[in-house]
Amino acid sequence: MKARVLFGLVAAGLVIASAGIWLWQRGSVVPAAVVSTAPLVRTLQFSGRVATSSRVDVGSTVTGRVAQVMAAEGKAVRQGEVLLRLETDEQRAALDQARAGERQAAARLAGLRSTGRSAAQAVAAQSDSVLLAAEAELQRTQDLVARGFLSPARLDEAKRAANVARAQQAGAQAQVAAISDRGSEVAQAEAQLALARAATTAAQARLDQSVIESPADARVLLRSVEPGQIVQPGRALFSLALAGPLQLVAQVDERYLQQLQVGQTASVLADAFAGQRFMARVASIAPLVDAQRGAVEVKLTPALPHPDFLREDMTLSIEVETARRANALVVPVDALRGDGAAPAVLVARDGRVEQRAVRLGLRTLQAVEVLEGLAAGDLVLLGSTVPEPGARVRPDTEARPAGRAGTGSAGAAMTNAMGR
Repeated sequence: MKARVLFGLVAAGLVIASAGIWLWQRGSVVPAAVVSTAPLVRTLQFSGRVATSSRVDVGSTVTGRVAQVMAAEGKAVRQGEVLLRLETDEQRAALDQARAGERQAAARLAGLRSTGRSAAQAVAAQSDSVLLAAEAELQRTQDLVARGFLSPARLDEAKRAANVARAQQAGAQAQVAAISDRGSEVAQAEAQLALARAATTAAQARLDQSVIESPADARVLLRSVEPGQIVQPGRALFSLALAGPLQLVAQVDERYLQQLQVGQTASVLADAFAGQRFMARVASIAPLVDAQRGAVEVKLTPALPHPDFLREDMTLSIEVETARRANALVVPVDALRGDGAAPAVLVARDGRVEQRAVRLGLRTLQAVEVLEGLAAGDLVLLGSTVPEPGARVRPDTEARPAGRAGTGSAGAAMTNAMGR
């Protein structure tokens, strides 16, 4: 009886040992993927917003009370169209006063050039006559004094009368010169007229500033003013999106700058209209990187005709195709070993693990293009628990490492995603 039990135990041990040797000879089961050729597409996903080519804030340049508001939010306005009117009683009174001052200055100048000039010339002619009479009287008085008919005192009076006549003539001639075309009084009157005209122009400008107009064809995005409100310079009353092509603006992490190029196509979805995808194209990439956010501004132009539902500052999901291979030899990213400078993969060949150095091309989050080192049909081993080179292994193309998803084939279009 004891012999039988002992024999049974020995037999079981031999079976177990044989099974272990058989399993060891076959090797451990390791997830694998078949190297194949397939299209490989790399895309970059990020958030953006709708923006017009130019956006301006419009306000008042003078302080005043709002009389009328002509534009509502969302309204399309033409260049020069009135957006708002202020009360203008004070400005109109100032303009009337300035115009009256201008007319007064013009009348004075006209008077100097007409009646004033005639009167001065008449006074000058009269002074000439008085001077001639005084000089003649002086000459007669000198003769009579010399002959002893008059006293020397009469001669002194005659001389004084002649001097007074000369002074009056000089004054009359100065007055004539002053009101001539180049005279001082005319120049002063012309200056006063110019000053009055400038005052009229300033008063007219202040009156014009009471009407706020659209600087260009635009759409009213925001209105922050109501009738009766007191407005002051420096405060924005309207926000306008100037007419022009729509742009999509996004801030992209600078780590992905190398992937972006002007002219790349993009697929765009608005969060509010998830079922209406439209296309766009990268129009420009900012030459500077925002140091605070570590991002670069990218602008895209939507394909025409762009959707009617697009609104200023609308949030968008943008996916830019940054690279494409029509027929690439691809392997999953989790098949790579080593660092970026010397990448390698582990291949199952004749039931044993073999390490191969590879040269890589286009890379996505899930797959990578192999330029050298592998051929279609090779079995690359996946995961981080692969046996060392030379060990026996049984590749399983149906299994995947824990936490990984996908099929046994590396031939799939992969996406390089950047979280929003």
